[in-house]
Amino acid sequence: MRNLILSLALFTSVNLISFDTLAQWYEAQGHASLENNALEIARTKATENALKKALLVAGASVSSVQQVVNGLLTQDKINIRASGTVNSIELIDELHSDNAIMVTIRADIFPQEKKCFALDFKKSILLTKGRLIHREQANIGKIYSIDTALIKQLNKRLSSQSSYSSTKLLLKDATEFSRLNQSFQAEDIKQLTMSLADTTDSQYIVFTEINDLSLTEQRTNAWKIWQQGTYPRNFNFTLYLYNGLSGELVWQQSYQNEAVWDFNKRETVDVNSSNFWQSDYGNMINSLIDKTVTDIDENIMCEPSEGKILQVAGNQVVINLGRHHGVKIGDEFSLIHLNNFTSESGKHYASYNISPYKVKVTKLTKQSATATTIDNGLLGNIQLNDLAVRF
Repeated sequence: MRNLILSLALFTSVNLISFDTLAQWYEAQGHASLENNALEIARTKATENALKKALLVAGASVSSVQQVVNGLLTQDKINIRASGTVNSIELIDELHSDNAIMVTIRADIFPQEKKCFALDFKKSILLTKGRLIHREQANIGKIYSIDTALIKQLNKRLSSQSSYSSTKLLLKDATEFSRLNQSFQAEDIKQLTMSLADTTDSQYIVFTEINDLSLTEQRTNAWKIWQQGTYPRNFNFTLYLYNGLSGELVWQQSYQNEAVWDFNKRETVDVNSSNFWQSDYGNMINSLIDKTVTDIDENIMCEPSEGKILQVAGNQVVINLGRHHGVKIGDEFSLIHLNNFTSESGKHYASYNISPYKVKVTKLTKQSATATTIDNGLLGNIQLNDLAVRF
């Protein structure tokens, strides 16, 4: 067993935090591809992936990755939003198979002062088809379907890397989001979001806009006049995360970078092919997607897990959260009424009324759970589409 010792200085936005409590050990697995990476680089990427998972499970929110020198983790600073620090990290196992590497690490982490109780549950996220803002920019390479390909890659990454989301895809037709967003129709976006959430049983809705696919005018190999010209190409997209129950914007972020477009300008490029995603340009987009996955996790990890009530009978309710979302027998939920209302000015607002009832899960399926009141009392005023919430 090889030990990798990592001392990390962790900062909040104001002050350095000191810890008096005992550290806890967290074990996690990380994966990386060997196809285009040397063994040491792949091992480091897999170790970074595992460390992120361990920190997040401990209640910490990672916003930057440690530096790597010769394939070994080195002393560095890591920015963190929650209270938590890593004392040491051990690489305890390593497996190679099918052009991939899997490592298992054990990290010695001081826990944060306040536990995030929503960490155990996955939130249901609907990924909708993106939109090209400047469609004419996709003419080079004929990559008009890059909007759909981006969401497919994001879905793949969330499925394999995210600890806090369960995704669904809506790619057949584009939504009206971009048109409404461009004309600042915030109230209509709320209604669209809540409608999609209700139809698909989703807690969050993700919309995306691709803002820039342009090539720069300056070729990268201008001095090699006998070679085909290669040009850097931009990629800029904005992701919007909405709460499906309230219709309100939770978070938005733009991501931008550039990489060499290593295809002939007249060549039609298949954006769903491995040839595209293993190119310099495809690898650059994947790096942006990896950052997106981390940001999504940070923004939903401590949000309440909210499930809709599908059925009420006596002292029992059935909710649309199940084993697939991380729910376990014995988990307890609070029941609340969702009372959305419209103001005199026509704006829609979400309002929550907390009921006196708490229920405990007694039965599970993959997508739903049956829960019974803790005191076996009857659920007098609980109705369909009320919420079961774990804070």
